[in-house]
Amino acid sequence: MKKHLLLALVVMTLFSMLAACGATPVPVEPTKPAEPVTISLWTKEGEADGGLQYVKSLTAAYTAMYPNVTFEVLNKDVETLREDFQNASLAGAPPDLLWTVSDHAGPFVIADLIMPVDDMVDLSLYVESVEMNGKTWAVPIASGNHLMFIYNKALMPTAPADTDALLALAGTMPEGVYPLVYNQTEPFWMVPWLGGFGGKVFADDGVTPSLDTPEMVATLQFMADLKTKGIVPAESDYNGADSLFKEGKAAAIINGDWSLGGYKAITATTGLLPSNLGVAPIPMVKSTGKYPAPYTSGVYFMVPKGLSETKLAVVKDFIVFATNLENQVNQIKVLSRLPGLKAATADPSIANDPILAGSAAQMVNGTPMPAVWEMRCNWDSMKPEMQAVLAGTQTPADAAKAMQAAAVACIAKGE
Repeated sequence: MKKHLLLALVVMTLFSMLAACGATPVPVEPTKPAEPVTISLWTKEGEADGGLQYVKSLTAAYTAMYPNVTFEVLNKDVETLREDFQNASLAGAPPDLLWTVSDHAGPFVIADLIMPVDDMVDLSLYVESVEMNGKTWAVPIASGNHLMFIYNKALMPTAPADTDALLALAGTMPEGVYPLVYNQTEPFWMVPWLGGFGGKVFADDGVTPSLDTPEMVATLQFMADLKTKGIVPAESDYNGADSLFKEGKAAAIINGDWSLGGYKAITATTGLLPSNLGVAPIPMVKSTGKYPAPYTSGVYFMVPKGLSETKLAVVKDFIVFATNLENQVNQIKVLSRLPGLKAATADPSIANDPILAGSAAQMVNGTPMPAVWEMRCNWDSMKPEMQAVLAGTQTPADAAKAMQAAAVACIAKGE
């Protein structure tokens, strides 16, 4: 009972702070173009969790109000979106609007590819923003975007409290069932454990890589141990881990808040049932007493440079429409994501939903994702070395040294 009361207090405290001074943005009718206008919108949302369908429902609703405005919605995975947007911008053919993650802002601002949004909306109405060089570069659609421990209560009645309890699950599952799965190909899934072991990817100045550390070595060793002890599969990418969990072949998954809507919508009679879905913080690292600290950021609108006056007016109005109170509350219910609009954080659908409450509890343990462009060098440097450790071709100590050297070299080149 005490745990439930504490969790409720944490959730209520978090969202009461976020909801302070919240109000509902009022859409302003855009200047009607004389001719039909088509807005090209690139989004990181995919079909698996219902995100792409949600984006299209918003654009369809807007077109129903303004038939002279239509949208071309194109899904790209996060890294492809970043690369393709940079290439398209350099070629003079960028999309008109981006629906993407916060860490894209750094490289896009440095390359002078997006516009500040300070004068487009009332930013005081929103939960968080992406600030660089004294300006704001994105409008929040959802907050969080963080990893958490999601489990199937039919296979794992309660989430393990710490890493010792997690490792103790080896050999306890039914045949063919793994205790845990996660995306082993991307360092985004490594960073929470690094925080749990007391490490950070940057020094105190926020731009100097700090990857060759005892904390990184301990993190990589722990991830290797999860594999060698049979806690996780020998290998798994995002889709592989997701499928194993949905099919009931994994008792738990470390995945993001973006996946909750898809998991809750499952109606199959085998595998994962929504009624068995549980959400908890990633287990505490026993040796440090610290909880893993996943990056928190959110999902944002970013506006490319060079839009015509007519397109910019429509884009501004669509951003306000997509993030108004009605649509933000609907987003909570459809996608099970924490909103970007302060006023929506007070909606009862959050506090009354144990899944969303679990997501909020994990968010409290998170840490804001660095928006500096140097973070791209860290990502690119961590990925191959982490993969080498998990493949058994590199020791954790050597991998940490190689990460640091690669990140420093990348930043020195300004890449």
